[in-house]
Amino acid sequence: MVQELVTAAVAFGSVGVVYIAAAARVVKQYERGVVFRLGRLAGDVRRPGFTMIIPFVDRLRKVNMQIVTMPVPAQEGITRDNVTVRVDAVVYFKVVDAANAIVQVEDYRFAVSQMAQTSLRSIIGKSDLDDLLSNREKLNQGLELMIDSPAIGWGVQIDRVEIKDVSLPDTMKRSMARQAEADRERRARIINADAELQASKKLAEAAQQMADTPAALQLRLLQTVTAVAAEKNSTLVLPFPVELLRFLERAHPTPPEPSAPRPVGPAADTAASPPAGLSAHTDATTAAAVTPVRDAADAASPEPLAPTADTGTHDTVTPTPTTDTDTDTSTHEPVTPTAKQQ
Repeated sequence: MVQELVTAAVAFGSVGVVYIAAAARVVKQYERGVVFRLGRLAGDVRRPGFTMIIPFVDRLRKVNMQIVTMPVPAQEGITRDNVTVRVDAVVYFKVVDAANAIVQVEDYRFAVSQMAQTSLRSIIGKSDLDDLLSNREKLNQGLELMIDSPAIGWGVQIDRVEIKDVSLPDTMKRSMARQAEADRERRARIINADAELQASKKLAEAAQQMADTPAALQLRLLQTVTAVAAEKNSTLVLPFPVELLRFLERAHPTPPEPSAPRPVGPAADTAASPPAGLSAHTDATTAAAVTPVRDAADAASPEPLAPTADTGTHDTVTPTPTTDTDTDTSTHEPVTPTAKQQ
């Protein structure tokens, strides 16, 4: 009898151990347990730690409550200003209601991934290229709201959405590079012009100050010479004031240049008086003086010509006096006879 009781107790204990081993469950700290009893949701969500279920009747499903990092595949779309881009993003979300994450949606991870892709395409179509490149914070907030709206019913909370990369066509990259280069050149020219304006104002003030105090110009000259000499140059250029040159010109005026000597004697009288033998030519309307001429034969023999005798007729020729100092070689007219005798 005692032996039978001991055997029954051992058998009962073995069954109890097997039952406990089949019913015992451990829920980790970052998990929550959802119990389905005969296919229906039973009770509240099981908290972390040790818990028991009914073997072969209850089914426990564990849900991870950690933040999930899900990359969104690159989506190609056309922006509002008709530029084709490829944009990829990353979504950070977590489960806040384990029961809804199991009951309301078949696979909440896949659902969030598909919703993120469609929302990203919608954001691309509603935005300009400049907004995608420079105003990403606003786009991230809009994308987060678009994904979070349907995810609330799934027991999922969108923690953060970030646009990772915006891929542009090569032609657009070159155009943007040229635009940026032109903008930098424009700003450089504006800065240079502003610097020139400020420098000109300061130079005008300095010139006015030096004009009021002439000694300041000399001091500035000495400072410039000192700065040049400090470089250990072999050649020293010393500027010479223009005012000193003007002062020297006023102190030592230049004498007038001597004129050419005038001839003295018969040559001077001959050069001063016009030569004889001028022939006048009178016209119906005008009277002009004819330049005195000299014959080459007369220049060779200065003696007056003697009248020639002929058997029939003879002409009396009036000689034209010449001088040795006359060197005029201009054209001359033939001497006409003044009288004719038969």
